[in-house]
Amino acid sequence: MTISPDTESTILPLDDGDLHVCQDGPRDAPALLLIHGTVSWAGSWDMLVPLLTESHRVIRVDLPGHGRSAEPADGIYQVPDQARRVGEALDRLGVGQAVVVGHSSGGLAATALAEQRPDLVTALTLINTGPGMDAFIAQESAAVDPSRWPPTDEQIRLLASTGFGTDFEIPQEFVDRVRGMTFGTFAATMQAGQIYLQQRTLPERLKALGKPLLVIFGEDDRRWRSSSAADYRVVPDATVELLPGVGHTPIMEDPPRTAALLLSFAALHPAQPGAEAPDVPDLMA
Repeated sequence: MTISPDTESTILPLDDGDLHVCQDGPRDAPALLLIHGTVSWAGSWDMLVPLLTESHRVIRVDLPGHGRSAEPADGIYQVPDQARRVGEALDRLGVGQAVVVGHSSGGLAATALAEQRPDLVTALTLINTGPGMDAFIAQESAAVDPSRWPPTDEQIRLLASTGFGTDFEIPQEFVDRVRGMTFGTFAATMQAGQIYLQQRTLPERLKALGKPLLVIFGEDDRRWRSSSAADYRVVPDATVELLPGVGHTPIMEDPPRTAALLLSFAALHPAQPGAEAPDVPDLMA
């Protein structure tokens, strides 16, 4: 999962830390924003992106402390702060509207972005994002000893095993990315997701937003109960799709089926490529 040479990779200097952004596809096409989950990075979407770029400007971000993005200068990883930084990045890119897609805990940042910037978010897609903490499947192997960070390859694969289908081989690049994170980022982002869900469940938040919603869930998810996807049906006109034979990470385990659902949904709720973004200073000059 190496970023394609056709990808435009940019480091955006924000006030509280640089943010790494990748762009693919026509710049005048409707924008599709992809947000990864905890202990992941923009490259986790690599197998999906080529299936989306014919009709969309595909934008990916490395969340703070992940991939090539800096840790936040203020040390704050709360979900609303993550969303604010992503919104600032889109402003710098001149994106006025986008269909926003979040995988796993990236769905929390996607939801928070829609809460903060309803003008920016045309529609939302959540991929294997648990609706509330009662849907979480606790794992004994998830315990991490900060005094022994970074973990070994074997420990990382054990830690990440529930994040994929049972027969899916965890890529070495994923292992390397986890090892490259600091324990502070790992612990703070995990805690931030729990706090956000404990304050208010996603179905409650999304019901209040009134945004078009697509929920995709691998039926064999071992992180979140796949049956909990039904909780999102309280959101008016929400579409819930379950993928048989797929675990927690459909974007890697089954890119074609995932892309087909995304494209159909985005076609129904297209972001306007000509929408004006707020005026912001050009820090790239």
